Amino acid sequence: MAETKLVAVDVQNLLEEATKLKSGGYRLVQMCSTRVKDGNELTYSFGKGYDLLHLRFTVGDSTQVESISHIFPPAYFYENEIHDLFGVPIEFMTVDFKGNLYRTAEKTPFKGGDSQ
Repeated sequence: MAETKLVAVDVQNLLEEATKLKSGGYRLVQMCSTRVKDGNELTYSFGKGYDLLHLRFTVGDSTQVESISHIFPPAYFYENEIHDLFGVPIEFMTVDFKGNLYRTAEKTPFKGGDSQ
């Protein structure tokens, strides 16, 4: 039977947790961000067979998040999207579009407040 788990993690433990999942045979399913008071809540979803495991953490507006793209190569696309649309500073992406993944009328349109 398929199982879904939500695991709260600290941003400082993200690389360690992603490495464990990769070693355990998980694949990256999706990454998303949503605006919360004073920051963003990020959810990274991984799958193995029919099971899903979600890592979730909240970061402040200026908190650096380390890329997992060297562990899960497709992550670079999600990371660029989260950076460009929400303004989350993500370090060490294997491919960095430097804020130019999307053409939007407003820079970081989902950041909230003054996003310039």
